[in-house]
Amino acid sequence: MSTTPITTRVKTGSCGCSHSGPLTRRKSNAPSRKKSKGYYAKVKKGSGTGSKAGGGMTAKGVAKYRKDNPGSKLKTAVTKAPSKLKRGSKAWKRRKSFCARSKSWTSERGRAARRKWNC
Repeated sequence: MSTTPITTRVKTGSCGCSHSGPLTRRKSNAPSRKKSKGYYAKVKKGSGTGSKAGGGMTAKGVAKYRKDNPGSKLKTAVTKAPSKLKRGSKAWKRRKSFCARSKSWTSERGRAARRKWNC
């Protein structure tokens, strides 16, 4: 067994030059995959909907994120009341899926997000 740490191994290419192997990391020049900073709705105490409630990205933030990350399918929250959604529609399924995934979110922002989605 080799005692060399995995992250420092370098693979030699067939051309004789050394290049990063699959186990090393390189810094790329691609835009960050993180959601754009500064485009989240502020969390406020009490109830409210949309940007007043907080707990999610604003429409402007989603637009910026999609511009920075081509091919992204990020969408804004389904804020329509559950009674107004047609059962089985895409928005209904998306809301149901989000509410199921976010059951354990107990932070202030998590509660705000769930309130915004009407969970």
